[in-house]
Amino acid sequence: MPNGKVLVTGVAGFIGSHVAEHCLRAQREVVGVDDLSGGFRSSVPAGVRFVTGDLRDPAIVDALWVKEGPFEAVYHLAAFAAEGLSHQVRRHNYLTNLVATTNLLNASIRGGTRHFVFTSSIAVYGTGQLPLREDSVPRPEDPYGIAKYACELDIEAAARAYGIGYTIFRPHNVYGERQNLADPHRNVIAIFLRQGLNGEPMSVFGDGSQTRAFTHVDDVAPWIARAPWVAGARNAVLNVGSDDAVRVIDLAAEVAAALEIPVRIRNLPARPEVLHAVSDHSRARSIFGTASPVDLKEGLRRMAAWARSLEMAPKRPFEALEIQRIPGGP
Repeated sequence: MPNGKVLVTGVAGFIGSHVAEHCLRAQREVVGVDDLSGGFRSSVPAGVRFVTGDLRDPAIVDALWVKEGPFEAVYHLAAFAAEGLSHQVRRHNYLTNLVATTNLLNASIRGGTRHFVFTSSIAVYGTGQLPLREDSVPRPEDPYGIAKYACELDIEAAARAYGIGYTIFRPHNVYGERQNLADPHRNVIAIFLRQGLNGEPMSVFGDGSQTRAFTHVDDVAPWIARAPWVAGARNAVLNVGSDDAVRVIDLAAEVAAALEIPVRIRNLPARPEVLHAVSDHSRARSIFGTASPVDLKEGLRRMAAWARSLEMAPKRPFEALEIQRIPGGP
């Protein structure tokens, strides 16, 4: 298959910038788009043709194909991914996640794009289905998960109607260099790193017995980048992530060790959330093969070294709440 031009959305963000980098290494011509609401221009890899744009606007999306296309493959990684906050910003959530995806899918079909790669989330599963498997019936419990699952269904419908190929990835708890340390709403490792670097205690909800499996971006981005050119990944839905779960309270200690500081914890009231999240990744491994994953201690060491090299940006909280009440609150 000849190398073609590809579009990466969310290219100034965390996973998007890494996927673009792997596409460049594969000698593909990369166009990247981002509205810089959650990403940083400095994260865009050299060699990417960068376009600033809001994917919620269909005119901006269509202009990408007119001015920069056609694209053999589209990697859609742009999203509003603050799962817990999505209850309070329902309209923003659906516009940014669902409407933007629909705009891209329309343009991809009209423009003859061969393959559409979409990053969904394990939030589509809901609770009580451990281990999380791709053949489980999704039961999302928050607007973010609902939007992601709606996107999945629409992509599958487009494939049946128009023959466009797709790969849907459901990643979870990805961390690593270029993650947004200024976002106070998501990505617990980034939040812990920021708090540790600022001399603050690390915020743990409840007693910290929740378990999550954390995946370094180097174990996820290469598979996403390869997907359009791997036959077994065509029209597949794939969990991607680590198998090794760790308690959040123990994660705080590991982050402190990576920063070479004493661990300090500030316990906050427990919040409604899944206590344990374990995914099955055998389907993805059967398609892409197996490799030694980045060990959590090593991944945290790398991320901590990168974080220390930064001039810490101010926090960028989401301020335009549509509902002020927190879920379950008075």
